[in-house]
Parts: sequence; C-alpha cells; structure tokens
Amino acid sequence: MEQYKPLIEHINKRILLNEDEIFEFISSFKLTKVKKRQFIIQPDFVPKYRNFVVQGAFRAYVVADQGEEHTIQFAVEDWWISDYSGYIYQKPASMFVMAMEDSIILQIDFESEQKLKASNHKYETFFRIMAERSFAGMQRRLISNLTKTAEERYQEFEEKYTLIANRVPQYALASFLGMTTQYMSKLRNSRVHKKS
Repeated sequence: MEQYKPLIEHINKRILLNEDEIFEFISSFKLTKVKKRQFIIQPDFVPKYRNFVVQGAFRAYVVADQGEEHTIQFAVEDWWISDYSGYIYQKPASMFVMAMEDSIILQIDFESEQKLKASNHKYETFFRIMAERSFAGMQRRLISNLTKTAEERYQEFEEKYTLIANRVPQYALASFLGMTTQYMSKLRNSRVHKKS
C-alpha cells in the first residue's frame, strides 16, 4: 500500500474522494517494476496501459526514416506517460516509451479505466482534468517551438524542469527541444561561463 501513496496524493490534489472511492480507484492499478532501458511501449503494438510514475524516469520518442530520434515526452515521479493516441483509440503505438532509470510504475489498463469512469463521475472528472492539463501543456510546447529560439527553449526548460534537465541524457533533452546535441553542449558551456 505504501507504494500507492504517491498516486493517492496525486488524486487528492485534483478531486475529493472518500476512503472507499480511493480504494476502488487504486485497486484498478497494478504495480510494475521496470529496469533501466526496458521498453513499456513499442511501435506496432497496442499500448495496454496508462502509466503513473512512482519512482524513476521515462522517455517517449519516435524514430524518423533516417533513424533520427525525436523525444516527445519525459515523465518522472508524479507524472503520467503512454502513447496516448494508441492507448485512447486502442490502435498500434507509434512511439517507444523506455525507462531511463530503474523505475516503479502504477499501470491501469484501458478496460479498467473505462469501467472506473462509467462507475463514478468523480473518476471521469479526474481523467478529464488530466487530459485538459496534458492538452494545455502540449499547446504551450508547440507555441514555444514555433516562437522561441533554441536558447530560449533550453533556458525555459532548465528553469521550469530542473529535476528533469539534470536527470535525462543530453541527447534526449536536445531532441526534445529540437536541437542537436552539439548545439546544446555549446549552450550549456556558454551558460556555465556566464555564471562564473
């Protein structure tokens, strides 16, 4: 039960549930341990789960025709990750989702989520709030990619997500921000020199 505490706290920040409702909600999740570099989602397979990170770090990415990797999302403690298009429509995934550290996740499968939402409007409200926040975040990122320089995007990410910036490999962060690893190295070095 101890490892379900982060999810319970996460839920309580968004909706109010009584003890029976909390128990019913978390009973739909299974605890899974994932090794570093292990995939929890791969292209061409239907994503079975929506994943809540209890401990660890994940990266979702796509591979272009030339073999170039593009990071779509990161997830650390208290975040969710999946190939949402594949999960929501129960179609084959287009992304890889890989653990960047040994991790612990709580997983809910598609059918269980649908049953939860049908059984209690509070559960549906929770998932709606998550979807709205996710959409707003994606929109902010899209606008940032279209209107800000690479340096501004890097600075914004480093300030807002310091924990992630220090935990993920440089190549993954560079691909997330739409720049080469070499360019990111230059940015990091120039920022270090400015601070000293």
